[in-house]
Amino acid sequence: KRVIGANTRVNVVFLVAQNVPNADWEKKVTEYFKEKLKENNATNWVPSLNDVPVHYLKPNSLVKFRCMVQDMFDPEFYMGVYETVDPNTSARVLHFGKYRDVAECGPQQEIDLNSSQTVTSERQTFYCVPVPGESAWPVIVLNPRFYAYISASQARVSPSTSYTPSRHKRSYEEDEDMDLHPSKQKEQHMGNSCCSGGDIHGCVEPKRLETEAPAGHHLISPNCSPPLDLNFPLPGEKGPACLVKVYESWESFKVNDVLEVYGVLSVDPVLSIVNNEERDSSALDPMECMDTAEEQRVHSPPASLVPRIHVILAQKLQHINPLLPPCLNEEESKTFVSNFMSELSTVRAELLGFLTHALLGDSLAAEYLILHLISTVYARRDVLPLGKFTVNLSGCPRNSIFTEHIYHIIQQLVPASFRLQMSIGNMNHSRFTPRKDYTANRLVSGVLQLASNTSLVIDETQLEQGQLDTTGVHNVTALGNLITWQKVDYDFNYHRMEFPCNINVLVTSEGRSLLPSDCQVHLQPQLIPPNMEEYMSSLLTAVLPSVLNKFRIYLSLLKLLDYSISDEVTKAVEEDFVEMRKNDPESITADDLHKTLLVARFLSLSAGQTTLSRERWLRAKQLEALRKARLQQQKCVNGNEL
Repeated sequence: KRVIGANTRVNVVFLVAQNVPNADWEKKVTEYFKEKLKENNATNWVPSLNDVPVHYLKPNSLVKFRCMVQDMFDPEFYMGVYETVDPNTSARVLHFGKYRDVAECGPQQEIDLNSSQTVTSERQTFYCVPVPGESAWPVIVLNPRFYAYISASQARVSPSTSYTPSRHKRSYEEDEDMDLHPSKQKEQHMGNSCCSGGDIHGCVEPKRLETEAPAGHHLISPNCSPPLDLNFPLPGEKGPACLVKVYESWESFKVNDVLEVYGVLSVDPVLSIVNNEERDSSALDPMECMDTAEEQRVHSPPASLVPRIHVILAQKLQHINPLLPPCLNEEESKTFVSNFMSELSTVRAELLGFLTHALLGDSLAAEYLILHLISTVYARRDVLPLGKFTVNLSGCPRNSIFTEHIYHIIQQLVPASFRLQMSIGNMNHSRFTPRKDYTANRLVSGVLQLASNTSLVIDETQLEQGQLDTTGVHNVTALGNLITWQKVDYDFNYHRMEFPCNINVLVTSEGRSLLPSDCQVHLQPQLIPPNMEEYMSSLLTAVLPSVLNKFRIYLSLLKLLDYSISDEVTKAVEEDFVEMRKNDPESITADDLHKTLLVARFLSLSAGQTTLSRERWLRAKQLEALRKARLQQQKCVNGNEL
């Protein structure tokens, strides 16, 4: 009922606002929804396109979408205010065009394009996709009650066909009555629902809860040939892509930003007309005729596949972990952080034990894995990213399911991740860096177009003998640049443009990785399970959901904490480093100091300390000494190979 109420309020508020001769109506709409979304966890009751298929949502209703900006289209002009005239009576009606894709015009009315009342406005369109590599658990955690609501209602409500052209408008009273009595809606649709080629949702099973068509990456639209590429960065991704239309402050959003938007859902079938060979040119804006056919196809895809959202509210997200408050600066959030800090040491100990078992009893590798998972780029000095901590976990068994299961465990701990199998085939045939397609006027995505703080696990144990072609060499170079400089060079044909990023990279390999890393940790298993798959699966099932959630909070929260080193400790570290150089001038370098300071930073944060203490510095030195000794031991066993 709360969802129904929210959707009804959208229509009522816009109806009232647009009939009031007040220039501030747009501002009042935004303020109204800002206040309403603060009430009683109202955000949890707004249906999300991440969770609910488009065909279960009513057109022009309030929806939300958690997404990444994949591309940014050219600004578009629309009629902010326009006037219609009745040729028979000469009666004139003023309309507002904001939050709409198609101008409203009655059967006996015509739009007066020469009216002095016409106001042309501008809006920015972003092509947005679900956060690449988003794990399943954040989606479920976000709206458990809404999932229950949808599951219950799907048992008795058919997928909505309310936005088909044959639909007649109902009064608000009838509309709400249909919502409160789904059986009436079902009866009404039984007469006009059919499995025709014109509606791809016509054959969907009522109980099926999907946010994408079954085909996944490439979808075949009845009005589009060849198949429509939804341009997801990662292969096999599912979920809706959306055209997000922003009316104000769009300068603050850029490509690869993660947003949460609240807005009006637009799925008008007229939007698909541009993909029809027999389209009526009079229904289109004359300016669109300058676009190529390919650009029209990409920029105006069928609304059933790529719905439009007209944004009322939008915000950049610090993180996408639903177990944490959205912003840690608010008073309520500070209480949450304070309460969690009181049990942080226990959570750390449990997480260390869990990862130690996952890494076959290697507690040192588990320590470094924790430090890696809480690392983040906190600043940039010239071109150098500060805070990156790429770990090369060597000693992994070749052609084993071990690395796959390590990734599955990481996937259960972080909100977004991707496992890149570094096989010759993948390196030679995959597109890692995005490129600009000038014919379609869009940015074609690549595997490395990822949101900030995504965990990228590169499985080098899959690498076999073979020849890298030109594409493969470029892809290896792109991975090296990502690891070293935390940047990806996007290909704009005539030049390359650097896009900074913040990706946690873990490289699993048999020997030392071919790729650069900040830290190599050689795995020393203390146990070899007779059945690796059964052993790894039992680890996750043995962890209580409440404990697993604490692990997830721990890893996300510590990324967001500030950190500093006092002048006193800085001086002590410098003196200690001078002594280390005196004792072993050949093996202790400035790079060792930087690496040990980095380990000390994340070691302090892992214990909930936001400043470096003498104790943590000594512990960091100890960990580094153990890691180096292990590498030296491995070198003695295998010759020069580490």
